[in-house]
Amino acid sequence: MSYTVTLAQRIQQLKKAQADLPNILADVAKGATMRAVEAAQDATPPKAGTGRLPGTHTITGELKAHWATDSQTEPAVRGNRVETTLANNMEYASYVDQGHRMDKHFVPGLYVNPYSGQLEYDPAADVGIVVGTKTKYVKGEFMTDKGKEAYEKAVLAELGKRVEEAFK
Repeated sequence: MSYTVTLAQRIQQLKKAQADLPNILADVAKGATMRAVEAAQDATPPKAGTGRLPGTHTITGELKAHWATDSQTEPAVRGNRVETTLANNMEYASYVDQGHRMDKHFVPGLYVNPYSGQLEYDPAADVGIVVGTKTKYVKGEFMTDKGKEAYEKAVLAELGKRVEEAFK
C-alpha cells in the first residue's frame, strides 16, 4: 500500500479546501465573535468579587447585556472578507471601557441608599451628591481589549483545527 499522494489527488484536495474556505472562515468568525462577546461581558461591571462599587449606570447590568444585543455575531461575507462586529452602543460604554476624569460636580438625584450602602439614582428625588472630590480619575475596565484578545485566541485555536480537517 502506498502512502504517497499523487499530484492529481493533491490538486483535488486543494480545490475542495478552497471551495470550503468561505464556510470555514464564517464559522470560525462567528465562534470567535461569540467568545469576544462573552469576554467583554465578563469584564463589564458589575463584576463579582472585585470589591469595587459599581457606578450608577452599571448596577443594573444593562451595560453588560448590551454586548450581546449590539454585537453582530452572524458573519457577513463581502467578497473576500468575513465581517463580524463587537459593539456596545450604550452612551457611557466608552467611559467605562477607557476610563475617565471626574471633575468635582453636583449630581441631582444621586444618593447613597442607607439600607444597601449602594449609590442609587432617582431623578425625581430631592437629593444629590457632589462627586469627584476623592476620585479624580476612574480607571477603565478595557472590556473591548479583553474581547479582542478572546477573539484572536479563538481564531488561532479554531482555524488551525479546521484547516487540518479540510486536508484529511
